[in-house]
Amino acid sequence: MDTNPNQFITVTIDKSHIITIGERLYTESIEFIREIVNNAYDADATFIDIILTDDSIEIKDDGTGMDKEGLRQYFSIGSQQKLYAPKSSLYGRDRIGQFGIGKFATLAACKRFVVITKSGDFTGRVTFDKDEWEKSKSEWRLPLEMLPADFRDTNGTTVILEGLNKKFEPKDIEAKIIEGTPLKAPHFRVRLNRHTITPRSQSGHKVPFLEGTEFGPVSGEIIIIPESAASIKEAGIEVKVKQVTVKRELFGMESWGRVMARISGEVNADFLPITSDRTGFIRDTPEYEALLTVMKKIMEEVKVLLHRLTGKKEGRKVSHALKEALQKIYRALSVNPDLSPFGAFPVGDETKGIGGAALTSTTEGRGVETLQPDSASPAAPAVKPKKKRKKSPRVKQLTPNAVIKKMKFGETGVSCCVDSFGEDGPEVFSEETTIYINKDHPLYRRECSKTDTHILNLARLITQEISLMKDPKNPRQAFERQSKLLRDAFIERDT
Repeated sequence: MDTNPNQFITVTIDKSHIITIGERLYTESIEFIREIVNNAYDADATFIDIILTDDSIEIKDDGTGMDKEGLRQYFSIGSQQKLYAPKSSLYGRDRIGQFGIGKFATLAACKRFVVITKSGDFTGRVTFDKDEWEKSKSEWRLPLEMLPADFRDTNGTTVILEGLNKKFEPKDIEAKIIEGTPLKAPHFRVRLNRHTITPRSQSGHKVPFLEGTEFGPVSGEIIIIPESAASIKEAGIEVKVKQVTVKRELFGMESWGRVMARISGEVNADFLPITSDRTGFIRDTPEYEALLTVMKKIMEEVKVLLHRLTGKKEGRKVSHALKEALQKIYRALSVNPDLSPFGAFPVGDETKGIGGAALTSTTEGRGVETLQPDSASPAAPAVKPKKKRKKSPRVKQLTPNAVIKKMKFGETGVSCCVDSFGEDGPEVFSEETTIYINKDHPLYRRECSKTDTHILNLARLITQEISLMKDPKNPRQAFERQSKLLRDAFIERDT
């Protein structure tokens, strides 16, 4: 019986398992191309040329290259070299590569993985053949071939994947490089089949931000893109670590509805701990909680801004429709002066009766427009309204997005205000000579989607209130007056 207390158990790893691990970590075979490009970036490459054929992929860079010791580190699983030297030697770049297992994942997509590298006087080639490598279960030897110094003109590394067993589309490779490599970094360019890959660029309202945390800065830019360019598939904020997108996050936009499709952008937080395959974050960490705290504040500001911008666009649409409706009603009143609650009305040619719209006052989100008769038409004297007992106003305060226009008849007229009064609020109501239209009402929301129905609905509501102003005690006659006004407003007469 062996009583020696100093005994050891040898830990061995079957090399075929390394390939399996690589395949599972890199769920998309195309991921290894991203890692090879990032390795070139870490080596201070300024130009990377990718050539894709049906049977091979060649990735050539002009970086610092590797000597024999560099190759040994390159093929070491889980090498800590980049943790000890986190900055590149020439440009001081934050090195991206971390785990060093991606190269083994390439063997899930090809038969051979060839590395040709030059650094100063050293030029060598390592061939990583899947079949040959798996023959021996205990050895880790890869053939290194010393090449003439002039085999390659400049320092750098070329990686060649031969015998592809999967088909790769150039557009998929380009998308992965745009998302997963630091294309915006200075002195760095990637070309694919003679086409230079450029970073994704989006137009829209940009919201830059820079916030501090105890772990480091959080910076980026949120973009509110035009509604016409919005895509729910592209919704979310790209979260980047060392200029590389790790994952898209919604940061609470799940509850925003369809408008979240208009939010894009990126946030940079280099301190975030990431998973080994670089496709996610280790969420149960104080670092990730710090990011969430910052982004909650940013997204609340973005939501307010989005509402404001949406309101402005909607305001322009409402303003145009309201102007058209009032012009039509003006023409109808000009040929039906007996239906006007404002007293005698000058009767004249339909093309006269109304002049150009003049902006009398503006505030943020609110326009007040006056429609005046042609100066050639004499204005009738205003009829003094009867004194009425004052009532408490139903409208205490308008929202910043209220749209107001005034249709004027001599010294009197009517003001029309389109504003938010809640889904359960009245569709339309009047106070004195001001007509309020509720844009939150379900019927209004239904009719405002198309320009023609929007104008017709506004005219219906305004003529309803004008007719009631004429004789509020007789709603049946008011209905008949409204019908006549609408007919004359929308039916062109023969001249």
